[in-house]
Amino acid sequence: MAAGLVVALGAGFPAYAGDPKTGDDTGTGGQPPADPGGDPGAGSGGDSGGNSRSGSIGAHIQINQSRTGGSGGSTSKATSSNADWKPPVCWYEPMYTPDEYEDFIDSSYKGAREPAASYAKKRADEDYHKGDKGLWWQVQFRNDDYTDACPVTPANWEIWVPPAQPKADPDQLTPEILSELAYNSTRLPKPPVVLSPTPDRLKVNLGTRVKLDGDFDRVWTTADIDYKGVEMAATTVATPVALRVDAGTSDADPQTCTYDLVKGDNGYTVDSKDAACNVTYLHSSGTGTYPFKASITWKVTWTDSADPDGPARQPGLPDGLSTYEQNVTVKEIQAVNR
Repeated sequence: MAAGLVVALGAGFPAYAGDPKTGDDTGTGGQPPADPGGDPGAGSGGDSGGNSRSGSIGAHIQINQSRTGGSGGSTSKATSSNADWKPPVCWYEPMYTPDEYEDFIDSSYKGAREPAASYAKKRADEDYHKGDKGLWWQVQFRNDDYTDACPVTPANWEIWVPPAQPKADPDQLTPEILSELAYNSTRLPKPPVVLSPTPDRLKVNLGTRVKLDGDFDRVWTTADIDYKGVEMAATTVATPVALRVDAGTSDADPQTCTYDLVKGDNGYTVDSKDAACNVTYLHSSGTGTYPFKASITWKVTWTDSADPDGPARQPGLPDGLSTYEQNVTVKEIQAVNR
């Protein structure tokens, strides 16, 4: 992964800055950063679940997730229950000492045309803050999907951050931003649902018993940075709280049921045997099937450390969802006349 955002191509100006060779500063084009991070789980666990996962994002942020449980079943990226919630597109990270920043500007902007040339001159006129205590922080991107605009303007692709900063930039990396990146990187186990009767032998007018199978427990993900004396971390904790099942057809009574999950010796469980709500199919599926769906709601909190048991901080994060769908066959109960 490239440590710097600007690609050293002689006139490599950052993304969204327009084409430095033509001076087109419309804010809609530009050279995107080289390998800015991507999915921190890529190549480190896939969709198998069960094991801890690790990876990186941005320039120096590390992502580590606890094992997901669920009897080693499949996992999926956490889905927010709030459709309007979005993870950060970009943020500032600590990158360079003054001397390192001078070398970076000299090598990356050598021979650049406008507006990149003016940007490099502005930093040279500031003498790169040589002799001052502090670091240059540079914008980094969550991934290579540039359909969402970064709020950082090209005029401040890097910012100077002294040790005693009077007012932090709103896009400067904080534990809250780390928590949002951790949330967005979290993978949750798909509900390990066991049906009785089995999915291929459900019966009309017979309640469908639902259980969760295996070690199904909370999941936490830590995002942290430790670079050039800047240390911070945030941990999101996803705790399963409820199971919702959907019959997959309106020919059921009820069509949906929701069960609270109970903490047991081996994680969170549910068994609907004695529950007041059990999906009962009213008609057979004929020669086809019904798409039975099970969804887990996860209560998500975060703390500003690498300790999942640390105190919960605000603002809160939306609930997470993980879903599993399977086809079920429903048959009429055959009566025997004597």
